[in-house]
Amino acid sequence: MATTPTPTPPPPPAPPKPTWDPRHPVPPFPWLRPTIRIRLTLLYGGMFLIAGILLLSIIYLLAANALNVGSDLPFEIISGQVRSDICRLRSAQLPADELNAALNACVNKQRQHALDNLLSRSLLALLGLAVIAFAFGYAMAGRVLSPLGRITRTARAVAGSDLSRRIELDGPDDELKELADTFDDMLERLQRAFTAQQRFVGNASHELRTPLAINRTLLEVHLSDPGAPVELQQLGKTLLATNERSEQLVEGLLLLARSDNQIVERKPVDLAEVASQAIDQVHAEAQAKGVEIRGVRKPAVVRGNGVLLERIALNLLQNAVRYNVAEQGWVEVTTDVEHGQAVLVVSNTGPVVPAYEVDNLFEPFRRLRTERTGSDKGVGLGLSIVRSVARAHGGHIYAQPREGGGLVMRVTLPI
Repeated sequence: MATTPTPTPPPPPAPPKPTWDPRHPVPPFPWLRPTIRIRLTLLYGGMFLIAGILLLSIIYLLAANALNVGSDLPFEIISGQVRSDICRLRSAQLPADELNAALNACVNKQRQHALDNLLSRSLLALLGLAVIAFAFGYAMAGRVLSPLGRITRTARAVAGSDLSRRIELDGPDDELKELADTFDDMLERLQRAFTAQQRFVGNASHELRTPLAINRTLLEVHLSDPGAPVELQQLGKTLLATNERSEQLVEGLLLLARSDNQIVERKPVDLAEVASQAIDQVHAEAQAKGVEIRGVRKPAVVRGNGVLLERIALNLLQNAVRYNVAEQGWVEVTTDVEHGQAVLVVSNTGPVVPAYEVDNLFEPFRRLRTERTGSDKGVGLGLSIVRSVARAHGGHIYAQPREGGGLVMRVTLPI
């Protein structure tokens, strides 16, 4: 028995074509677009034309004046005698040939004087027109290139971590407006990317803190039980220390993500007070390790976030105390104002640091001579946070190996 073949279903309809063109729209007459090239051609061509017309008119007037002066006779005939105030005629009673030659020379001399006068006035007119043309050209060039200055100022603001700035250039649809619009689109994408990154890191850190806090609470409850076995207590202490390191890592990542943003709310903060508060927090640890903290702290007021600035001093002090010598170690903390900038300097004794290793210390999870962190001195984010906070405040941090061992950390912040 033959079976009836199943009819093939019709192919699905093609998706509708988009009603918009994702490419950049092309004007119907691209050669009529007011580009910078056409505008500059018309501008400077018109300037040369106007300058040429003015110069030609001035030369025409000067030439007409010179011709009028040169066409006047330089002598007068009075009562049959020749009199002249310009030509030096020895006597009016001269033979006809000599008199004609003298009069001809006198006329040529007057014409030469008129031509010299015309040349000198033409040069003065040319000089005046050149000054006017340069001044007018400078003003017009500044007006044409003013959008570039606007783009540059916006780029400088963006370089200071202010991704919310936009050029929003208005005017003719030329190359500069196209550049500004492209730059605005790029800033929009960068801002979205940075915002998404900051939000992801913040949310991830926040979500990680909750289970870590629960783990810490459960471990502390079990360790508070006096009847717990010794092995269980030792395991609980090890897990509690590991949990604490994880919490420090999460807090460091969250602070690092926040410090990369621009500081919006700025208040006057004295670096001397910030350094003193950081010293109070590490004083007990320094005493336990036998490290002396010294230094003169002069007032140095900057505008910024006090909590983040305190984190700079605290991280530097903690590193200086923890990475120190076993005996007779010291940490020197000074604040001052130098060359219009607030300066915080933290120097310490410690192991010898090669100069080529200094830059690696500012990378996350990097330590001296080690690729990853693996000790109880921290999570390896201290100097990375310091650099990010300093950059967010418009400052810089410089590290220099100290003779005999240790480092000299110098933080400069604008006042």
